[in-house]
Amino acid sequence: MAEIKQVGVLGAGLMGHGIAQVAAQAGYEVVLREVDEQTLTKGIHKIEKQLARAVEKGKSTREDSEAVRGRIHGTVHYRDLAPCDLVIEAITESLALKLEMWRELDEIVKPEAVFATNTSSLAVIDQAASTGRPGQFVGLHYFNPAQVMKLVEVVRCVTTTDAAFDVALQFARSEGKLAIPTKDKAGFIVNRLLVPYMLDAIRAYEEGVGSVSEIDDAMKAGAGHPMGPLALSDFVGLDTLGSICDVLFDEFRERRFAQPPTLRKMLSAGWFGRKSGMGFYDYSGEAPVSNPGI
Repeated sequence: MAEIKQVGVLGAGLMGHGIAQVAAQAGYEVVLREVDEQTLTKGIHKIEKQLARAVEKGKSTREDSEAVRGRIHGTVHYRDLAPCDLVIEAITESLALKLEMWRELDEIVKPEAVFATNTSSLAVIDQAASTGRPGQFVGLHYFNPAQVMKLVEVVRCVTTTDAAFDVALQFARSEGKLAIPTKDKAGFIVNRLLVPYMLDAIRAYEEGVGSVSEIDDAMKAGAGHPMGPLALSDFVGLDTLGSICDVLFDEFRERRFAQPPTLRKMLSAGWFGRKSGMGFYDYSGEAPVSNPGI
């Protein structure tokens, strides 16, 4: 397979803009694609803000930050990803949308390129099988924020060739990430273990074990966690958490993976956590406070 020089990133949202920035910081030319100019501009602005902050904190020089920004090329057209050696998708966690995107992209991007999904829970093989290159399809699961979090789960599905998997593994390592190989099992490693923990925290709240802040404070002080499980749920996004729950429950049919009633009600209310301004905490003020509505 060809050496990775140019990387395509699909989606400039919560995960995509960070993945694009990390790739550019590692020296790769990046094509960042969004559905419209407004969304693209918003994502690029986030990258520019992160780069400026790094300069202010002395973690980067202005010249280096400008060079990183110069390697990121925004577009609203699939055709601009044609010459990419690796394409990473980070769009909405919807299998139908991802399949539609891959089918269109498969006809455009050069045949020797490797495709990767940043899905947090969906089966990689379902996406791989929708393309004409299932052997060159892998999972590259980054964690939020991608610019900061060290881990990338490199997911091998049943069709992934050794060559494609090695390309993905070496690419993640070239970005300075801790690249952990894993298999195409629901939730992979981290979410398989972490999601039931967050759901148990919600159930503990439902059962009156403690208040939202008490549960979070107890886990931070008692387990040494940097963030409590309910604040973490808000940070991940309650809609994302709900989607992962559904995938895990469909796979294993165990109660521990099912959405607790409180989570279902919050999703119906449009409370998705930090991204919507309301979750287990209310983020509308200067500092988050427990949501009195749950």
